[in-house]
Amino acid sequence: MISADYCRTMGRYNRWQNKSLYREADAIGDASRRADRGAFFASIHGTCAHLLWGDMIWASRFDGGPAPEVPGTESATWITEWDDMKSRRSAMDARIFDWATQLSDADLARDLSWYSGILKRDLARPLALCVAGFFNHQTHHRGQIHAMLTPAGARPDDTDLILMPDDA
Repeated sequence: MISADYCRTMGRYNRWQNKSLYREADAIGDASRRADRGAFFASIHGTCAHLLWGDMIWASRFDGGPAPEVPGTESATWITEWDDMKSRRSAMDARIFDWATQLSDADLARDLSWYSGILKRDLARPLALCVAGFFNHQTHHRGQIHAMLTPAGARPDDTDLILMPDDA
């Protein structure tokens, strides 16, 4: 399905894209970030918070590290201060990249077991499927953030994977 090399590439891509989005979101100001733009999580701020929450919950399942302090029902509102969000995002991106650099193809062949708060039951799925879903979830919500930033006057970097700089 996927390889450890794919995960390392996507870890770099995640970091590159988040730097771009956060740079542009920083420039539009707090009121614009918090404006309800009709997205599922309403605002740029809310969508960023949800994405960070999702990354953190999945990373905790992958690496055994810390999980978010709140349930998923609070994922869009759990971080109120933008500077805190930026700091946590940067640390999360480093955590994801570091995890990906340690991953092997053999790791991806095993199953992952966890308790699903959404379904209220234990689940087990192939780790490769969970990791592919993890990176897909990121891309989905970053696309929403990008789409909300553009009419706010921001100009995030291109999102095409093939345009990722070598030093990203």
